[in-house]
Amino acid sequence: MKNTISVFIVTLFFTLPGMALSGNAVNDKDMGLSKTSVFDTPTPEPFKYSDKFPGTSQVLPRAYPDAPPQIPHNIDSFKPVTAKSNMCIGCHNNPSMRGKTVKGMATPMPESHYTDRRHAPDKVTDQLIGARYVCTQCHVPQSDAKELVDNTFDDKK
Repeated sequence: MKNTISVFIVTLFFTLPGMALSGNAVNDKDMGLSKTSVFDTPTPEPFKYSDKFPGTSQVLPRAYPDAPPQIPHNIDSFKPVTAKSNMCIGCHNNPSMRGKTVKGMATPMPESHYTDRRHAPDKVTDQLIGARYVCTQCHVPQSDAKELVDNTFDDKK
């Protein structure tokens, strides 16, 4: 057994350097999305978040089924969003509107935000679940940022 392991190690010792020099290495410009050298420090294109007030903008379509919706309005004055300081709840925490979207009204939080998926996945409560207070964990503000790669996702397939 020791002899077999020794032969294996010696074989690797002589084979690996030859493989590295064989010309099959990946070019450093073919490794990332930007198609520049991985040793360069690229400067991203500038973008800005929406500056619209709540209730005055269009909601973008979701990137994929069940994706968290993007925030269509400016949240600068709402940050930081924490469990102790969450201005989102003032408009979006309307239990009587759950499951209903009414034009001109804030989109209500879904039942999943009132369900403890770990301990009671079948029970919908009247209280927002503790893990759901920091909205920006899942929801991001809409921006005019360009996609890094083309999105060819089609949920109709």
